[in-house]
Amino acid sequence: MSADESGEIDLEYELDDRPPWLESILLGIQHVSVMIVPATAVAFIVAGEVGLDAANTAYIVQMVLLFSGLATVVQSYTVGPVGSRLPIVMGTSFTFVGAAATIGDTYGLSAVFGAVLVTGFVVEGLIGWQFKRIKSFFPPLVTGLVVAIIGLYLVPVGMDYSAGGVGAADYGAVYNIGLAALVLGVAIALNLFTTGVTRLLSTLAGIAVGYVAAIPLGVVDWGPVATAAWFAIPHPGAFGLSFEPVPIVTFAFLFLVSAMETVGDMSGITAAEGRNPTDEEFRGGLLTDGLLSSLASVFGAFPVTSFSQNVGIVNFTGVMSRHVVGIAGVILAILGLSPKVGAAVTTIPSAVFGGAVVLMAGMVAASGVRLIFVHTTLDRRNMVVAAASLGLGLGVATTPEALNGLPTAAQTFFGQPVIITALTALVLNTFAPGEQSPLFDPTNEGTLADSTEQAAVSDD
Repeated sequence: MSADESGEIDLEYELDDRPPWLESILLGIQHVSVMIVPATAVAFIVAGEVGLDAANTAYIVQMVLLFSGLATVVQSYTVGPVGSRLPIVMGTSFTFVGAAATIGDTYGLSAVFGAVLVTGFVVEGLIGWQFKRIKSFFPPLVTGLVVAIIGLYLVPVGMDYSAGGVGAADYGAVYNIGLAALVLGVAIALNLFTTGVTRLLSTLAGIAVGYVAAIPLGVVDWGPVATAAWFAIPHPGAFGLSFEPVPIVTFAFLFLVSAMETVGDMSGITAAEGRNPTDEEFRGGLLTDGLLSSLASVFGAFPVTSFSQNVGIVNFTGVMSRHVVGIAGVILAILGLSPKVGAAVTTIPSAVFGGAVVLMAGMVAASGVRLIFVHTTLDRRNMVVAAASLGLGLGVATTPEALNGLPTAAQTFFGQPVIITALTALVLNTFAPGEQSPLFDPTNEGTLADSTEQAAVSDD
């Protein structure tokens, strides 16, 4: 796609265009294919960390697909003030992985879903209504650092899965490492050396090749698929709901982080038209994040937010039609009503899954770094903000025992790399003078400096 100086690209289909039905369905399937692996990966990782069995893991995967689909449809068409009427595909974000796993292991999944129920509605709902007042506090330096730490934090998780999964009897076995390397190699090769759909589906193709290679090794168990039902109605309170102060505070801050991701993705979508989102689009998009996440928690799904890889598809293909994305949402919701689909995802061997997670985590980190480099001048001030934020975030990620002297509640909150990085970046960027600080107007600073210099010249 070519672009003019404003950044607008030549669109094959504009926002309200309706491509022919067959073409729309195929384009919708492409959106689903790109996001289904990372979306279900979050559920898979958290379920593994808290020790859920195959049946409960499959149920969470099912709920993630269902509510990702419902949220995508709402974004495309709106329900009252909820929804942006933009082609935004929704799914479960890696932002919540660390906290959901830690809190789920410490307090139980009921505390995770209780915290999401409260904070999704209150925190991100409030952000949606009042976004104009706070958006200056989250410039590219802050959001870029948050995205980078999300990816860096997940790399060790991916390596553990690549080795077979923590606690597995065959952890570190050669065939596990080989399967992970195969997935990684295929995905990288297709992404770098092919074009079109093959490149867009490179991660999915890598997993498919790894899955086939794992079958003769005897590490694929189809038992859960055979026993799973074809269709099932979700039931509320599947894992219960409990309300603990520390999980609520933790998820409140993470929803603030998630809101910034969604803002960036919405801006990336409308950039195809050479414009920024309107205040109504921002508000409706953020309300979808918060309210649908709260609703999803009642049924046992993790928070939903916008998916950046699908923003890339819109810009790559030039297909901005929200009706195409609406079809993708319907497909996701239908898949979410089938336990067999959730069970099929759980048959992916840990090593195969790990090879994909390593790549996805690295891509998330690289996206954060790119956001910083493109939109931020790396002067001394910004380097200090980045160094302190990443240093503390990676510090608690790699050496969590350093916080053992703190109360348990403080360990849970400050032990989250995403939170400590975001909090450090937010505070330092706000109070340190610089062009990205909301408290200092660079234009006024420049005028004052020019006036002082001119006065000095006049005095001479």
